[in-house]
Amino acid sequence: MTSQSDQVQPDPTIAPIEEPAIEPQEAPILRRAVAEFLGSGLLVTVVIGSGIMAQRLSPDDIGLQLLENSTATVFGLAALILIFGPVSGAHFNPVVTLADCVLQRRPYRDAAVYLPVQIIGGIGGAMLANVMFDLPWVTESHKDRSQAHLWIGELVATLGLIVLIFALVRTERTALAGPAVGAYIGAAYWFTSSTSFANPAVTIGRAFSNTFAGIEPASVSGFIIAQLVGGAVGVALIMYFYPARR
Repeated sequence: MTSQSDQVQPDPTIAPIEEPAIEPQEAPILRRAVAEFLGSGLLVTVVIGSGIMAQRLSPDDIGLQLLENSTATVFGLAALILIFGPVSGAHFNPVVTLADCVLQRRPYRDAAVYLPVQIIGGIGGAMLANVMFDLPWVTESHKDRSQAHLWIGELVATLGLIVLIFALVRTERTALAGPAVGAYIGAAYWFTSSTSFANPAVTIGRAFSNTFAGIEPASVSGFIIAQLVGGAVGVALIMYFYPARR
């Protein structure tokens, strides 16, 4: 037994030695690619699958169908971001990936991997949703969405998405990304004329399902152009409002 007076007391004039912070290692590119493939695919499955279910549960009420579809998307997207965010960043969206390359200096070789797997994943997600509801694997959508006012809706939806995501990134609040992005997309279902696709991979995937959430192939290019323009404007706004990470 030693008395309290026998114990060595630390010298207050000597600064304690701090252990260096251990930075998390970035996942290997293959692991990140698989995460983006699965996340993008499951996101499209959520969007299309909930749309099919909404049509079957509420066949005579389009407003209720949209409410059901948007609610499922809010929770599904938030969950997917929480699952895959620590692995790949949970982009699930070519516009987000390209914006990340510009704003956060992500290597463009990552984008060369992310973009194809996001698109392929989106198509696979549409096929999965179709077959889960006893439809053919591929059913080409016939829903015309080629009107100019819908393109404006997509521009606004994508612009807002990019500003939200990178405002969180540049102010180091990425822990809020899941609920914040889910909430934004859920709101944009209702305040944009296009019901907020805001994602080229999701747009392409939705062309493979002739259901509530579909878009005909001829309308896809207009949506993607609007999304890219909205993304570019969003990047410019982030560079203006948040010129450097805080």
